[in-house]
Amino acid sequence: MLLDGDLGAGKTTLARGVADGLGVDGPVTSPTFVIAREHLLRDGTPGLVHVDAYRLAGPDELDDLDLGPAMRSSVTVVEWAADVAEHLHAEPLVLTIAVNDDESREVTWQAGGRRWAPDLTRVAGCGGR
Repeated sequence: MLLDGDLGAGKTTLARGVADGLGVDGPVTSPTFVIAREHLLRDGTPGLVHVDAYRLAGPDELDDLDLGPAMRSSVTVVEWAADVAEHLHAEPLVLTIAVNDDESREVTWQAGGRRWAPDLTRVAGCGGR
């Protein structure tokens, strides 16, 4: 899952929700300074790779992190993904969070490929652009 949005839009909060849904053990905080964290599930197996690409100059720096092995057995959430992480998956799910004037959030999604279509159409009130 690739996340984009302004500072404070809720990218890390959304990553926490994904982690909670997966059953990740322990707190999920923004990996801004460490760039990437792998979180284990409560049973000790891999569950979530959480990446903050804000400080990365481009896709090559993300590739240098060598996240491939962890990503194959985990859900991957990349914050600040634009222009850095689109190449990680052939059919990415891209979520963009916009903060409205009243501080409410609007989430738009773009599903890369047929893989996501059946799942997203079941989410009430969800619409892609």
